[in-house]
Amino acid sequence: MRPVSCLITPKIQGDGDAAILLDRIGAAARAGVNLIQIRQPEMDGGPLQTLVEHALARVKGTGARILVNDRVDVALCAGAHGVHLRGNSMAACRVRAIAPRGFIIGRSVHSAEEAQQAMADGGLDFLVFGTVFETMSKPGAVYAGATKLAETCAAVPLPVLAVGGMTIPVLREVAAAGAAGFAAIGLFSDPPIEGLSALVQEANASFGAGG
Repeated sequence: MRPVSCLITPKIQGDGDAAILLDRIGAAARAGVNLIQIRQPEMDGGPLQTLVEHALARVKGTGARILVNDRVDVALCAGAHGVHLRGNSMAACRVRAIAPRGFIIGRSVHSAEEAQQAMADGGLDFLVFGTVFETMSKPGAVYAGATKLAETCAAVPLPVLAVGGMTIPVLREVAAAGAAGFAAIGLFSDPPIEGLSALVQEANASFGAGG
């Protein structure tokens, strides 16, 4: 099976950045990225909803699904495919109670114990575990390593995506730990748009799934 790949959006500052980001979202979707998490914590609800709606238009006709980070209200109003909850966000079962059929719900966890508690609360489709490796986006942060990732994957039946320090060379280690896939900002943000298809193929191959 191919890994589940998740593009997490970098912070943007204005309309110019938004246009560039939307182009990259569309290209990533066409390249085979499965999930695109719109993560703009400093953006107000109105502009965020507009960004999500434009992102949905860019992935139309592909298999990519748009998730909104934390903002359940924006995700529902914009018609997003789902939401990604922080560790301290509202319970997934409460979101499930008000969400439409097929709505995707993920949650961030940082230990096997958190993963088990999140699963026990119900309503989740997947978990994101991190920070696994040292990453530029969180300088100085304590990272868990592949062993803790493996413990978390073994602790729950839910699919677990690894986040933090995701690069092509570490994906084989992530796969060996039992993760269902990976989530990343820099991995998908650094290459030119026209290189995203090759990147996804390389990531699949490094994960042990073929091109």
